[in-house]
Parts: sequence; structure tokens; C-alpha cells
Amino acid sequence: MTATGQRGQTPTGDGAARVVVAGAGFGGLAAVRALARAGIPTTLIDRNIYATFQPLLYEVATGGLTSSDVAYPLRAVTGRHDAVFRHGELAGIDPAARQITLADGGTLGYDYLILATGVAAAYHGVPGAAEYTLGLYTRHDAIVLRDRIMIGLEHISVAGLRGDVTVTVIGGGATGVELAGSLADLRNIALAASFPEIDRERVHVALIEQAPALLGPFHPALRDYTRRQLAARGVDVRLGTAIAEITPRQVVLADGSALPSDVTVWAAGVAAPEAADRWGLPQGRGGRILIGPDLRVTGQDRIFAVGDIALIEDQPLPQLAQPALQMGKHAVGQIRRLEAGRPTVAFRYRDKGIMATIGYRSAVVELPRRVRIHGTLAWLAWLALHLITLLGGRNRITALVNMSWRYFTWQHGGGFIVGDGMTGLTPLGGPAGPAAGQTAAGQTAAGQTVAGQTVAGQTAAAPAGTDPGRRPEPG
Repeated sequence: MTATGQRGQTPTGDGAARVVVAGAGFGGLAAVRALARAGIPTTLIDRNIYATFQPLLYEVATGGLTSSDVAYPLRAVTGRHDAVFRHGELAGIDPAARQITLADGGTLGYDYLILATGVAAAYHGVPGAAEYTLGLYTRHDAIVLRDRIMIGLEHISVAGLRGDVTVTVIGGGATGVELAGSLADLRNIALAASFPEIDRERVHVALIEQAPALLGPFHPALRDYTRRQLAARGVDVRLGTAIAEITPRQVVLADGSALPSDVTVWAAGVAAPEAADRWGLPQGRGGRILIGPDLRVTGQDRIFAVGDIALIEDQPLPQLAQPALQMGKHAVGQIRRLEAGRPTVAFRYRDKGIMATIGYRSAVVELPRRVRIHGTLAWLAWLALHLITLLGGRNRITALVNMSWRYFTWQHGGGFIVGDGMTGLTPLGGPAGPAAGQTAAGQTAAGQTVAGQTVAGQTAAAPAGTDPGRRPEPG
């Protein structure tokens, strides 16, 4: 084991270091796997008892997958990798004592700590955003959004449509694009068969983005293809549009105009979780933890941060799955170097490509060496990669079956996976934010308690190219 003071390495004896990994996202799980290969005792903590596959949350929200398809038990992960799982939320850090405190009052000692907690939604001071929008950052968010959409359609079917209905998605990153495209497909393909009494011409989908283009990290040709594909599906795409306020029935723009919106989804904006303010660590933009080139927290020798929670000020990284995966592995590599009394090395991100789906048989893929693909081939590649990277063989099989069934049966009235609705769900036009979701202790009608994990996002006030949904990239 080593003691590291002021970035020095001083071997202090034999024995394996104790590593605590806080957070079970892409970065945290990558670290757990690397630690297992190195034979280092590991404890994984997370506020949930499951890992969430965030890139497919929009499929849950639009009734294409069940919530269990995108969740995997963390005890199964730690059991496979000879680690220990502790259910809890990180509340405080005592670097001097090498100890963390959990929200339930429990404490854990560590020799090295890897922070991989992810981030939370940030509304950047937009009035009404927290109260009147739904998010798509957690499994619970996806269930609430799905039930709100489905119950809204049922209400319209029973009571009749007394005007147009609009679902507005704010944020033009991959999650916003994928959700808007899926909603448009739901309206264009499935609505006529499942709800023939609803005139689909009176159901609208809008996508608002402040930046001048969608999918900021992609090549301009793929951005333009994405915009054209969404427009062809009937999505009202508004670029270069800033949000001034959200109300129960409107999205007020910065120019003073107001757009009707019965359901508004916030797929934009990220910041560190509120608990990060109590960790006593240096924070940068959005409250994210400042780290050095070797991924150690600024001023700390035994604390690393990886994924979206981490910020290297002079080396901005895309908020994608690949950086988190690579950072998790790199942090473990530096722990091994420190234990061997060797100096750490700087992290280097290796770009393996990015992809996003737009809708049925339409996606964009950008690989290194200027390889760009769009259309059906890109969509099949996107589908295959997401199924492969799902945790658990059962999840891969059920997701394949559910998504195949959806695309084959949408036109015949099938393909919807629905629940019983959320307890206390407000009608269309009512509060839709956290206040509306805090019903029955956060339980679904089926009695499942679901807590949230956080992911990255894009907003009008955030840097172009950030996105709230983790994307598994090629490789």
C-alpha cells in the first residue's frame, strides 16, 4: 500500500489497497471491472440497487421497452467481479481520515476513492422548468413520461380531442433527437391503429434547441440530415431558439412569443448533484469536480473522478459513454501505478466514434477517419451496438424481442408496452416536474420504488455538444 503526499509516491508496506467506487454508471462499472482484473478489493456504492442503461430510456418512455429491460441488479455485477455492493448515496468525504459518509449515516474507509456519480438536471434559472417539465435522466423519469403520454392519449380518446395537443422536447442533443423522432413515429405509425378516434394531424411534436444545429458533436452533413429527417416525420424543429419560461401550458421563448405545449420534456442541462457541494472538493462549471490530467481531484492524492462529474478545464471531453469507460479504466491504472511507487500518467481520450438514432430505419453514425453513415444501415448498426452493450443476457433477449415486436406490429395496433399509470398523475397541462412525480413515495402503480441515476445533458445555456443521455459509441 502507498501513502501519497503532495503527489509523491511513498510505499508504506504490503497488502492490497481498498478502493471505493461511488456510482454505477459507465465509468463506475468500468472501474469495477478493471479493479477485479487487478485483484484489488473493491466496494461499489450507488443510490439504486440496479444499473440503468440510459441510452434506451427514450424507448421506455415511448412504450417500446419495459423499465426492467434497461435495468440490471448491481449485486449481480459485484458478485461476478468479487466486489462488495453497498446501497447508499454519497453524502460526505473526509480525505484526511480516508473515509466517506453515506446519506443514511453509514461510513466506509478507503485507500482510494473513485467518484463516478454522474450529474443531475440543471435548469439554468429558467422559470418553471423544474416545476412544469418532465425529465429523461432516470428509469423513474422514463416511466413517468410513458404513463403521462399514454394516459393523456386515453383521456383524449374518452373525452374527445377539443383542440390540438403538443409534446415539446427541449434540447437538441442525441436524447432530444431520439425522443422527438420516436414520438413522431408513435404518432405517424402507431396512433391510427391503436387510437383510430384521435386525429393524428392534431397531435404535434416540437423540438427546441438554442444552438444553430442539432447533434453538435456530429459532422455538419449529418446534422443537416438529422434535421431533414425529423422535419419529414412532422417534427417542428426550432433552432437558434432560447427559452425564457415554462408554464403549465406554454413554452415562452426569449423573443416573447409563446408556443402551446401540453407535455414539455427537458432533455437539456447538466450540473453536479446537490450533494457534491458538501464533499469539500474543488468545483468548476456546473459544480463538476475539478481534476488534473491523471484524473485525480485537484489537491487530492487518493481521490479520482471520472465521467460526467469530472471536469478537466484545459481538456474538455464529450459527455459520452466512451470517455467515461476510458476514464474508469485509466483511474484504476493510476491506482496500480501509485501502489507500485511509480508516477501517474495523463489521460488521453481515444475517439471511437459517435451515433444517434432519429427514428425507424434512420440514424447517423460518425467514425474516425471521416467515416460517416446514415439511413437504414446506420440504424441497424445503432440497434446492434445498443443490444450488445446492454448488461445481462436476459435484458439483451427481451429488448430484442420487444423492439422487434414494436417495429413489426405498430401499424396493426401492437407494439405498446404500458403500465397502470402513476399514482396521483396530473392531467395534461398540470405540473409535470418533481412536485408532480413525488407521489406514493416515488412508486409506480405496480409498487416498484425507483430512484434516479443522473446523466449528462445539453441546454441552451450549456456548451454545444453536451447531451443528457449516455451514448454507447462504436468500439
